[in-house]
Amino acid sequence: MTILVTGGAGYIGSHMVLRLIEAGHEVVVIDNLCNASRESLERVSQLTGKEVTFIEGDIRDRSLLDYVFADFEISDVLHFAGLKSVGESVSEPLAYFENNVAGTITLCQAMTAAGVYRLVFSSSATVYGDATRMPLSENAPTGQPTNAYGHSKLMVEEVLRKLARSDPRWAIALLRYFNPVGAHPSGMIGEDPSGTPNNLLPFISQVAIGRLPALSVFGDDYPTPDGTGVRDYIHVMDLVEGHLAAMRVLADRAGVNVWNLGTGQGYSVLEMVRAFEHVARRDVPYRIVPRRDGDIAACWADASLAERELGWRAQRGLMDMIADTWRWQSRNPEGYPRKRMIRRETVGAARAVGAGLPRIYLIDTARANSVAS
Repeated sequence: MTILVTGGAGYIGSHMVLRLIEAGHEVVVIDNLCNASRESLERVSQLTGKEVTFIEGDIRDRSLLDYVFADFEISDVLHFAGLKSVGESVSEPLAYFENNVAGTITLCQAMTAAGVYRLVFSSSATVYGDATRMPLSENAPTGQPTNAYGHSKLMVEEVLRKLARSDPRWAIALLRYFNPVGAHPSGMIGEDPSGTPNNLLPFISQVAIGRLPALSVFGDDYPTPDGTGVRDYIHVMDLVEGHLAAMRVLADRAGVNVWNLGTGQGYSVLEMVRAFEHVARRDVPYRIVPRRDGDIAACWADASLAERELGWRAQRGLMDMIADTWRWQSRNPEGYPRKRMIRRETVGAARAVGAGLPRIYLIDTARANSVAS
């Protein structure tokens, strides 16, 4: 059977695809590349020595999804596709509701039609809103998220709860991430945001490498030890291990299941800057600017439920997160190359029927290089 990974060319998705292949799974990726690069999947192919099946498309395209479910024997869906910038979501809320909420509904409709009922959803700790009691456990009430990104995640969670209530065949994991950071230890895949980064660690690393002049610290008057925002940062490789653990549990556990994925340790913005300077041995200039709409003062996880029920616990510490981030950034100072030739081949129903069906890319670095040469 095959795992469908939506948003699989993105930051977390590409690390997930790599780990799935390493674990022996067949994988199909759908991504519209709005904030991702095919290069990430080419590098996954290099690291694993395996071909990656990639379909460029959008989860809001029902005909595309119907084709995928008809042409591949999908057993589970790992759903990463969606917009994710907190700041952008405040100024463009409709885009977030259309992509994140409506896109998930379309995906679930296609899954239902295909008889596929196991889904791992990429949710967020932002669903807790501006909570004041830390650490946050899964029993903490979901609040009023301070931005449309968080609202979209909470809305999807409610859609999935009602869906599972209506049909006992559904087995759904809502994985509430805290702050994913880091990169694969090879330095070959990592976070490569389009434009100015919205997240702290890629912003710091781009300042350190010289792409940006200074870090903007959004507010130094929060009720935290040094006045800057405090967050729970989790290594992306620990995060994807949490998904594998959730998949294993869903094989025998129906209904909706909620698990926090975090470390239980919060660090402030200025603590992150100092730690990065120590690891990279470079100064990171910064300036204090006004608070950013939609941000909260502090947030960190109680991840003990995931440890008890999934047998999962974050293994990598802050220095690992920063070292892997810096290795990725220093080896890829401009991120992924924006133009790269890859081998393309239509397969399956697309080959048999022809026009009107999506093009599938079989990404295999060795053969891509031979074709390019």
